[in-house]
Amino acid sequence: MNLTAESHRIPLSDGNSIPLLGLGTYADPQKTPKGSCLEAVKVAIDAGYRHIDGAFVYFNEHEVGQAIREKIAEGKIKREDIFYCGKLWNTCHPPELVRPTLEKTLKILQLDYVDLYIIELPMAFKPGDALYPKDENGKYIYHETDLCATWEAMEACKDAGLAKSIGVSNFNRRQLEMIMNKPGLKYKPVSNQVECHPYFTQPKLLEFCRQHDIVIVGYSPLGTSRDESWVNVSSPPLLKDPVLNAIGKKYNKTAAQVALRFSIQRGVVVIPKSFNPQRIRENFQIFDFSLTEKEMKEIEALNKNVRYVELLM
Repeated sequence: MNLTAESHRIPLSDGNSIPLLGLGTYADPQKTPKGSCLEAVKVAIDAGYRHIDGAFVYFNEHEVGQAIREKIAEGKIKREDIFYCGKLWNTCHPPELVRPTLEKTLKILQLDYVDLYIIELPMAFKPGDALYPKDENGKYIYHETDLCATWEAMEACKDAGLAKSIGVSNFNRRQLEMIMNKPGLKYKPVSNQVECHPYFTQPKLLEFCRQHDIVIVGYSPLGTSRDESWVNVSSPPLLKDPVLNAIGKKYNKTAAQVALRFSIQRGVVVIPKSFNPQRIRENFQIFDFSLTEKEMKEIEALNKNVRYVELLM
């Protein structure tokens, strides 16, 4: 079975479709050299990736947009080949801020539309210039948010053609139901981006979303870096797991490739983040082998219900 990522897409409930494998572009601007994201996206597109996951708060959407435009100019891709996901940040939940925020993202990307626009978190910070507003005691300043009103503004962005599809991120079942049961709902969320990997398989949420035609997009599908500032480092490193490594040996694949293959065989879209050219290419080599039912069950049994990204905010 030699399939490309492009032939491996999942239909979304609005008629759009999303490639099963994407490149995550999360970066700490303090620690990431300028141009790293630009080069990573170009390497990814050359390797065959067509799904790029980004966000305004990664501070590198200008590099993502430049990479996409350069590859279009080279004739490597057309704009419609690329599936770009952007995100609405926590300080921009008031309905009147939603469209201007998306328009700002499009201006930074220098693109006419995003393929998917999602509410990044189901909680809000105080609107303003500070992305992480804090009081004099260093505590976050939250803002009462009406997710249904925010969602209506997202629907208007889809109607205006600024986003082909709209979805959410880090939503639980109750929050999804709040949107789906909203009076006058025009479009339901097509996707829910959440942490998902062999140590955190999200079986209940995955089943609920399947029943409602909501695609799960799994971030941190390989675990995460060991950065104590935002990661629960008490959790064991996923890629050292003996089961993943033993299965990898059988197929001449890495533990990372096995973990990614496991997710896509469950119908979970994966967006591994890497700025390392070799790993970007390696992560793409998951369409030339399949895990058996027994191996899928063995990996499912690794679930520890452990989050690496605890989102303590």
